[in-house]
Amino acid sequence: MQRGLAILRLLASSNEAGARLTDISRALDLTPPTVHRLLKILVEEGMAEADKATKRYRLGIDLFGLAAQAGNPNNLRDICRPILLRLSATLRDTIFLLVRSGFDAVCLDRSEGPFPIRSFTGDIGGRVTLGVGQGSLAIMAFLHAEEREEVIRFNLPRMQGVGIIDEVYLRTEIARVRDLGYASRSTGLLPGMSGVAVPVLDRDGYAVAALSVGTISERLNEERLPVVVDILKRESTAISRQLNPFDPVLRRPAAILGGGPA
Repeated sequence: MQRGLAILRLLASSNEAGARLTDISRALDLTPPTVHRLLKILVEEGMAEADKATKRYRLGIDLFGLAAQAGNPNNLRDICRPILLRLSATLRDTIFLLVRSGFDAVCLDRSEGPFPIRSFTGDIGGRVTLGVGQGSLAIMAFLHAEEREEVIRFNLPRMQGVGIIDEVYLRTEIARVRDLGYASRSTGLLPGMSGVAVPVLDRDGYAVAALSVGTISERLNEERLPVVVDILKRESTAISRQLNPFDPVLRRPAAILGGGPA
């Protein structure tokens, strides 16, 4: 079993290219007949697949089916609900959980603070263009570079007339967020309101969600901002450790919220 698992790990590290029997034999210091026998079993069980043309082996689709049933049994919303409640009680501000849905960010959950505020997403299920508001900007800044460029290209026309946001401003803010690890710049679109957001990253360092604080401007001054950011980052890191990459909320948030396909 240990040898079979070692082969699976090696196939995982070979990505889409796959690995040849001789490569596996050499890397794991196993004889070719042993590797061949183990690969034959893994292929028969759907844990690996063989490309007859290239004679390379890759992970099988059945393995991904098993992985989808592993990890934390709770979804992102279940994981984050107690954290949102704790944050809103500690900070006495409204806390938002945002996830990406195509070219938008969707409010997956929120916990109210004592101060009345306005937000870009509004209530649970509300959405905003990626790049507008601190939460969606925190997500956008930590997407894969190719995805981020596609979002910028698509969303810039949608942002016309939205305050001071243009391509120069957006790219400058993205670089700033990536450097600081959080978004806090106010565009002035919601007078008297301020916010700060940190991304929730997957194991590869890419954003799947954001934790965001919305509050009145005087409560997010220069003295308090670093404290809030530090608290948000600690909670974000805790969430990241519990993420199930197969959580449907991360792929179809609108459908989970009852809003149809994302």
